[in-house]
Amino acid sequence: MKFLKIIIILVLFNLNNSQVYSIEPDVFVQSTVNRASQILSKNISKEEKMKQLEIIAKETVDIIGIGYYSLGPKRKELDENQKKKYEKLFEGYFLKSFSSRLAEYTNPEIDVKDKKLINKNYTIVNSLLLGTSERPEVKIDWRIYTKEPSNPLIRDLIIEGLSLARTQKEEFNSILNSNNGDIDALFKILEKFSNN
Repeated sequence: MKFLKIIIILVLFNLNNSQVYSIEPDVFVQSTVNRASQILSKNISKEEKMKQLEIIAKETVDIIGIGYYSLGPKRKELDENQKKKYEKLFEGYFLKSFSSRLAEYTNPEIDVKDKKLINKNYTIVNSLLLGTSERPEVKIDWRIYTKEPSNPLIRDLIIEGLSLARTQKEEFNSILNSNNGDIDALFKILEKFSNN
């Protein structure tokens, strides 16, 4: 009987604990955007901004998930060594691409507008990059992976209707197709980009 009480208490504690630490996807996006905006408004070098933005990306983006989505069906053909190599190369590629593009912005203001639950694992958060005299207003939708409510992750950005993950997948597919499906050709391109 005492053992049963302990089990019930542990189960209730775990259920309660998971609710305490969950974060709503729209709050997560606004928080992430605010952190990035603070970095971008600092008077520091582009390289330093890139380093700090990479830290945020590692904490908030499902880099491995995006990487495997970008690889498409080819991912099923990789052996364990190729998977590890791809994950490392894709992370370097993604972080450099992401941080170098974002570091060009100075103090972007993004307002989170609303969210739409797609299913238990995904929520779309709608936002707007406010326009300035130098750039137009831009609609940005964030696909947030919410399988673990305490650790939501960005899986895609849809900018004015264009999915960045889908675009990446099409680019990788094109590279693979033009190289007879040779994964090493893609590895070389990712490595070259990351090292430049």
